[in-house]
Amino acid sequence: MRVWVDLTNSPHVLVLRPIVERLRAAGHDVRVTARDFAQTVELAERHGMDAEVIGRHRGDRLGAKGIGLASRSFALARWACGRRFDLAFGHGSNDVTVAAWLLRIPCATMFDYEWAAVQHTVNCRLAQAVVVPDAIPADRLARYGARGKIRAYPGLKEEYYIADFEPDPAVLDELGLDASKPIAVVRTPPAVSLYHRFENPLFADVLDRLRDVQAVVLPRTQAQRDELARDFLVPEHAIDAPSLIALADMVVSAGGTMNREAVALGTPVWTTFEGRLGAVDERLIADGRMNRLLDAAELPLGKRAGRATGRVRRDPQLLVELLLSPRS
Repeated sequence: MRVWVDLTNSPHVLVLRPIVERLRAAGHDVRVTARDFAQTVELAERHGMDAEVIGRHRGDRLGAKGIGLASRSFALARWACGRRFDLAFGHGSNDVTVAAWLLRIPCATMFDYEWAAVQHTVNCRLAQAVVVPDAIPADRLARYGARGKIRAYPGLKEEYYIADFEPDPAVLDELGLDASKPIAVVRTPPAVSLYHRFENPLFADVLDRLRDVQAVVLPRTQAQRDELARDFLVPEHAIDAPSLIALADMVVSAGGTMNREAVALGTPVWTTFEGRLGAVDERLIADGRMNRLLDAAELPLGKRAGRATGRVRRDPQLLVELLLSPRS
């Protein structure tokens, strides 16, 4: 079978890596495309995914996003035309869903945050399978056109894609970090996301709180990078982020994927997300696996006892089967 996988953001490289590897190991011909945004291309190269770069991020304004969706979807369709793909999928990629629909290629979409309404209205209506965590109630997705298409899986997607992962302490040397002293990993707010269009003053307080510890800040955009690099350790290139998270004493993130990676790896994590909480995060907070930060002063600045504990590992083959369901 000829399978097409599209990557639009850096976390998607890690999410889809084991799926691509398993498909290729099973003899399928898998081709990967990637959008030039937020180290997606660099990470794809790092993980041997051999991605063809098509298109770039067009900015955070709604109009620019619309133009970006149209231009990249048509560019992907031109690239895929004649390649006879049997299936296409991505994690939250509108572009591949639209392109697959134009070419009448069966398509699956995958996501784990249900309130990105514009994105899901496109993906759920055009795709034949919607792969999501079972924590998300089906009625929250019905309005997007997902009725009858939901393929639910237990747990977190992070528990699947890092199931075979063991942390490599070399990342600490790469960043010049002292393992005997507290290490914090900080992810900036998703300032270019439609569902997070406001300032986050709590995040600024977090940065002030962490000035006296080893804080590694992972920005999303070049503008964020330029501003934060003046006062914090900001990696110049893509790094082994899962190893850094596993070896850190805390993670503070205004996004989602990195928070859930910390949960899956057993690292204490605080969310500063100010948008509408999704069902996955609601469950994690209720179960005490993730903390919602209301005051930066609540953050502990010392070393935690021991390292990653309470890991949950799940077989990625289940996600492979769910994503292949449009062809089954």
